[in-house]
This record gives sequence, structure tokens and C-alpha cells, in this order.
Amino acid sequence: MKNLILAALLAGGFAFGQSKKVISSSVQWWGYKLAKTEASSHNGVVNLTAGNVVMKGNNIVGGTFALDMTSINATDLSGDSQAKLNNHLKNGDFFETDKFPNATYKITAVKKNNNKAFPYLVNGTLTAKGITSPVSFPAKISLNNGVFNMISDKFSFDRQKFGIAYASAAKDVIVKDEIDMMINITAK
Repeated sequence: MKNLILAALLAGGFAFGQSKKVISSSVQWWGYKLAKTEASSHNGVVNLTAGNVVMKGNNIVGGTFALDMTSINATDLSGDSQAKLNNHLKNGDFFETDKFPNATYKITAVKKNNNKAFPYLVNGTLTAKGITSPVSFPAKISLNNGVFNMISDKFSFDRQKFGIAYASAAKDVIVKDEIDMMINITAK
């Protein structure tokens, strides 16, 4: 009887999909001042601490990724300027990493996209600072020899939807609402 129950549980798990653990990742970000140009921007990285992709056959049916917001790092600066911006991004002006050290992205659906370079549209929800809102992005997705890879095009989301607001006298006039990101995730 125990073997029958175990077999049913295993079969049920495969019916819902197979989980692949993220083994490497790159998450890049861009933030803009005044105008959305390279001359008026900062860019950097944030670490992915954990993640998985759920596959059913060759199709993605879900996935979850955890971002360590305490690792946010501006790579366009160095020395004191870099430290100052990193601390500014982590404090109450933006991400409040002491209260909200993690952000998560949950894949809800993946659909075909008309973009030939990035033929899929990944739909999901991003939770940052305790607020969840939909975020979608175009991506290239491959599955070769059991290894999954997803590379996004540069995509944007509105930081205001997550309460990421710059609390200054000039408020958010100086800092654009859009944050751009690019991700590259490999799972096995």
C-alpha cells in the first residue's frame, strides 16, 4: 500500500512538471536620471540567491527566482562614489533593504512572441518591498541536453508600482520611474 501511494505521488509530481534548479545567473539593471540615456544613467548588478524553473515536457509552466537586494551594486562607478550610490539604493530612498532584503519573481505563463530575436514573452509577478505587480519580458529560451537557458531582452518596469520612490525635495522629477533589466539564467 505504501509503495502504491509513493508511486501515485511521484506520478502526480511528473504530471505537474519537473523542477530545474538555477545553477548560474546574471541580473543587470539600469536606472536613469532626467532622461533615459546612457549619459544620464547608472547601471549594475544584483545577485540571484535561488531559483527554479518548472518544465512540463519542453514547456515552461512556472518558476520562481529570489533576488538578494542587499547585493545591489552599481558597476558604472568605483570607490567612494560607488559606495555612496550603493548605500543610497539600499536605504529608505529606494529599496529599504534592511526591511525588504529580498525581491522575488514568479513566472505565471510563457507565450510565443512576434519578436524573432526574443521569440517568447515571459509573464509573471515581481514582489519588491512587499508589493506584487505584473512584469513581463521578451526572452530567448532553450533546452539542450536537460539544461535550460533563458536570456531576456532589456525590459522595463515602473518602480513606483512597488513603492520605490526617491524621497527628496525634487521627488521623482530627477529620477525616472523606469528601471531596465536584463537577465540570463541557466538551470539544470
